[in-house]
Amino acid sequence: MRAGIRIVVLLTTTAGIAFAQTAPKHKTDADRLGMTCAEILKMTSTEWIAYFGQNTQADKTGEAVRATAAYGKCYDARTDALAAAMAKSGKGPTKAARADFAGFEAALKNFSAKALADALPAADAQKRALAALYEKQFRYGFYRGFESRILPPGAPVKSMTSVAADEKKEPAPAKGSTAKPPIETDEMSKAKNRFGELLGALPDEKLHEVHAAFGDILGLHEVDEETKLAVYRYAIFLLEPNSGKASYPPAF
Repeated sequence: MRAGIRIVVLLTTTAGIAFAQTAPKHKTDADRLGMTCAEILKMTSTEWIAYFGQNTQADKTGEAVRATAAYGKCYDARTDALAAAMAKSGKGPTKAARADFAGFEAALKNFSAKALADALPAADAQKRALAALYEKQFRYGFYRGFESRILPPGAPVKSMTSVAADEKKEPAPAKGSTAKPPIETDEMSKAKNRFGELLGALPDEKLHEVHAAFGDILGLHEVDEETKLAVYRYAIFLLEPNSGKASYPPAF
């Protein structure tokens, strides 16, 4: 009899644990509108937010925030899977590379917090949700930079970040030419100028705070030119007013 009671208790406890584990998953999946992450990530975040709004009854701001959060969770899941594959293969980033990226990411988050707090006007819930999503490109790009090590020969590998796809390519100097290659692209100059304009619009105390935080991202960590451009574009997105068309909307 006592054995039977113990079995019933055990089954009840196990069922409770299983429900506790599956309930949050069900709640998370609700905002995917019945789609898998793979299906959602075939769309850009902009396309997904529009699709989400067409198929839900929430208010406009609520729709955008919920849709952005759902997209971000799928984006993180893909990055986590890639990081796990890198670790399993033994061909991923070294401990030193991971430590340097952790420092880069910490500096990026610190800058993001200050930029969103000091932006004029203040960032609303939708802008903050989009900013959190926008930032995810850097961690994904970090691991994508190592993916070629575990892919079959000849398999295509995307660049570290997708935001510089439209960057203008400067022609190589003619053979025998003494002309020096350009120091930076037109896109980089454009981004730096726009960033400077936005910084200049801030009060002095905020300007110095934001500028110092930005310097900790690129000044203390070595990144390639593509990532550097992505950082500038991300910074511009954070500082630009909520109204009006963004110079550099979310890159994916």
